[in-house]
Amino acid sequence: MTTQQDLPEEPPRRVGRPRSEHADQAIIEAALDLFAGSGPDGLCIEQVAARAGVGKATVYRRWPGKEDLLIDAFTAIEEPLPEPKGVSVRDDLAALIDAMRIESGDPRRVRQLALLLGEGANYPRLLNHYVRTVVEPRRAAVRAVLQRGVATGELREGTNVDAAVDLLTGAVLARSRFGRERVERGYARRVVDELLTGIASR
Repeated sequence: MTTQQDLPEEPPRRVGRPRSEHADQAIIEAALDLFAGSGPDGLCIEQVAARAGVGKATVYRRWPGKEDLLIDAFTAIEEPLPEPKGVSVRDDLAALIDAMRIESGDPRRVRQLALLLGEGANYPRLLNHYVRTVVEPRRAAVRAVLQRGVATGELREGTNVDAAVDLLTGAVLARSRFGRERVERGYARRVVDELLTGIASR
């Protein structure tokens, strides 16, 4: 005799309609555009919904508030940095910094960063997420190449790796923030060459 306990459990039923990837992407793009235009204070879910061509309820079903939406939006647009080849510290650093140079050529991204830095104190969770998922992985990639260079003898023993990371990443950030949104090709290589003049092994 088959008992209730012997019967296989039914899979849980899905409630509501399945999520639309197209709607998700439209909402994220709308949120990023509006954020770049007015910052987190000026962004509201109603505007996002109207710009994305969806109902307000569609946005709220996915994200409880604008900060949660922006956290996912910033995550969605990040491209991974190139994987260092491990042959030459100079070449690996140039490839990483050039990838950051290309990112800095996106005016919307530059505007987003400026707004985050300016208004981040009011949105600590958003700023912390951006630092953790965007800023730190880029600094960590550069740091790893520099540390490898010290270990292999390509770079001078005792090199201040953290200071070198600041110099390399800050060079691109400074150029993009102060009126030069499109940093020219070859800039990354020149920055790396100048830095290695001081820290390369003699």
